[in-house]
Amino acid sequence: MELPKRYDPQKEEEKWLEYWDEEDIYKFNPDSKAEVYSIDTPPPTLSGKMHIGHSFSFSQQDFVARFQRMRGKSVFYPFGTDDNGLATERLIEKMKKVRGKNMKRKEFVDLCLKTLEEIRPDFIHDWKRLGISADYSIYYSTINEHCQKISQRSFIDLYKKERIYRKYSPIIFCPQCQTAIAQVEMEDKKSKSTLNYIKAKMDDSYLVYATTRPEVLYGCVGMSINEQGTYVKIDVSGEIWITSKDSLMHLGQHFEYTLIEEFKGKEMIGKEVTIPICENKVAITHDEETKTEYGTGIVYYCTYGGSDCIEWMVRHPGTEAINVMGLDGKYNEKSGKYKVMRSEEARKQSIADLEEQGHLILKDQIEHMINVHERCGTDIEYIATDQWFIKYMDLKEDFLAYGGKIKWHPHHMRNRYDNWVKGLKWDWNISRQRHFGVPIPVWYCEKCSEVKIADVESLPVDPLTEKPKGKCGCGHDKFIGEKDVLDTWATSSLTPDIAIELFKDKKVFEKLHPMNLRPQAHDIITFWLFNTVVKSYFHHKDIPWKDAMISGWALDPHGKKMSKSKGNVVDPRETIKKYSVDALRFWAAGSSLGEDLPFQEKDLVTGIKFTNKIWNASKFTFMHLENYNLEKPKKLELIDKWILSRLSKVIKESTEYFEKYEYSHTKLETEKFFWQIFCDNYLEIIKDRVYNPDKRGGDARVSAQYTLYTSLLSVLKLMAPITPFITEELYGHYFKEHENVKSIHNSEWPSLEMQDETAEKAGDFFIYVLQQVRKAKSEKNVSMKEPVKRILAKGKINPEQFEEMKQDLIATTNAQEIEFETIPEDKEIDYEVVVDLE
Repeated sequence: MELPKRYDPQKEEEKWLEYWDEEDIYKFNPDSKAEVYSIDTPPPTLSGKMHIGHSFSFSQQDFVARFQRMRGKSVFYPFGTDDNGLATERLIEKMKKVRGKNMKRKEFVDLCLKTLEEIRPDFIHDWKRLGISADYSIYYSTINEHCQKISQRSFIDLYKKERIYRKYSPIIFCPQCQTAIAQVEMEDKKSKSTLNYIKAKMDDSYLVYATTRPEVLYGCVGMSINEQGTYVKIDVSGEIWITSKDSLMHLGQHFEYTLIEEFKGKEMIGKEVTIPICENKVAITHDEETKTEYGTGIVYYCTYGGSDCIEWMVRHPGTEAINVMGLDGKYNEKSGKYKVMRSEEARKQSIADLEEQGHLILKDQIEHMINVHERCGTDIEYIATDQWFIKYMDLKEDFLAYGGKIKWHPHHMRNRYDNWVKGLKWDWNISRQRHFGVPIPVWYCEKCSEVKIADVESLPVDPLTEKPKGKCGCGHDKFIGEKDVLDTWATSSLTPDIAIELFKDKKVFEKLHPMNLRPQAHDIITFWLFNTVVKSYFHHKDIPWKDAMISGWALDPHGKKMSKSKGNVVDPRETIKKYSVDALRFWAAGSSLGEDLPFQEKDLVTGIKFTNKIWNASKFTFMHLENYNLEKPKKLELIDKWILSRLSKVIKESTEYFEKYEYSHTKLETEKFFWQIFCDNYLEIIKDRVYNPDKRGGDARVSAQYTLYTSLLSVLKLMAPITPFITEELYGHYFKEHENVKSIHNSEWPSLEMQDETAEKAGDFFIYVLQQVRKAKSEKNVSMKEPVKRILAKGKINPEQFEEMKQDLIATTNAQEIEFETIPEDKEIDYEVVVDLE
């Protein structure tokens, strides 16, 4: 059957989606004897729709999955959705116009689960529509019972290993989301602020300190200097100020002063300072982190103004914290006049109060980096509360060693992992103050507060609605259930276990773990990748996967990060409607792994041009393969040997590139071969042979047919991982019945051992002559079909080779006469061609 004139991607892509699903083209067989290739698929967050970044990174990992499948491997490629966490809560609250905090936990959780079931099918279809060749029957949701069981089991295992503990401790807190967050959930943000210079009474003088957070003054627990630093007393309008010598130049720009004396910081140790407004007294101490060149060389520490305050508390044991902020993100009764205010309001008010009372002497406008919650962009706070932690600060060297066992693609991405591990400051806080999440499986005895852990056999459990088995060690049988839930990363870090254990077979687990590949974007190396390594270290004493494939970001056309607020977001669904899935994937294959790629519509236009070109080239090829019986000719024409040798190299290089996750090089080399060698030259060269078979006789036409079949099928297979729909359409139209494999994506990756340097040398000479003829006709503005009177071709091949190609050259150039001369090998030039058109 002849190909239609044009390819309709919107119609055909949906057709093949149904076919792949009905025929189980991508189904994983755990009993297969083939080598396994297992992928720890990133579960996209169900709380939003697919964005262009998803289509970029998921396409890249799918290139690899499809390649490995065509290499004959049994590909384990599960699909999950990440619907456990704060983002899901926010989505449900917005969709259903409710506030989770105002509902009973079970009521809100049931609403979330019901809503997720409603929106999940359309969400998953977006990934199917993108051509992601996962086995969707191996599905998990990070909030379903299967995942809850594994996540709670992990908690219990670590608790029994004494790697989990509960502690009343300062934690990173998001006032907007009203929950604890982990260090990994923070991101840096540049912010404008003021560095406020404040004077505080000490004996008959004033100590001058500088801070960006005057509002936490009610929580001040200490004032530190550097005992080896040089400080000064100065007279400013009759007041005695104390500051570091290093700060005099800056203060002198704003105040006239008289230097009274210089002294070492150690002379101030033990003296008391009265904090303005709250009138609390704190003692001056030495602290090695205090630098005299920053601010005034005098630092006030509060509970808690930031991570530096927490670290100061560790360095100064015995200091009693004053917890000035509650779990609602507002200052509490210990904050005096700033009670019920949030930080921004309290900061403005405290600055006004300090100014009014004469304590604020100077404000410097500054721009500095602050920590915000990556989910909502809110400035984070530090508050003290009972929280659960995974103890791992003593294992940093082990985690670095595990990172070294993983093969990173690209290799430099390991630096991000190493830098994160080296910069860890705290144990992993895994408890969250939310309704929707995996419940922490513990209870507390009403009488003695002893912790009781759930039995593994009873998992999953919800301590707020279920009771533990047995009594407490003290004999009491009444318990209070833990109301906190686990951090979503405490569950997502178990995706290898979650996916593999869907089979409930230890042999399958042993077969698949450690997995072959973790594909993901570079921005969550510190989130998902590191935490998965941590869990695998604790539970399996092994790395979770052998390779890590790290993708970059999809950027806007100007190279900027996309965001709704900037209005530069690209919707992949609309892009697919305008172009096609193959065109979008073609664009995604345009960058090397790990590189960010601007979204340029011209790249999708190029993708469309490719699909149109391969459609037309196939139309021509199929027409001349109608009566071809797959026989290999007794003798291949030299020009056929030339292209097959070139193709052999492309296949070999493309295979090596793909094995190293360098799919963009495969795309580039295949494109060059297809456009420049196959279409621009070879199809023109063999037209006379296939249109006029009797003219040449012998195997000349069969040689062309064999080469056409082999070349086009190989190109289709090389591009199948990147453009799966057009390649499947063309394969199904002709090759399927001859290859006896129902999908190109289950067929064998191309393999061709026909490299022939002699044929390549001769063929390259042929192409050079052809180019010179085309050039001569173009310069004279003559049609390419016009005859050529005479060609004198000189080259470093022997006359027998030229004679073998002469008929093809005459037919292609429409030459009336061609003469050939051999150029000796010792001559500098390789080719010389003279073209006479008249």
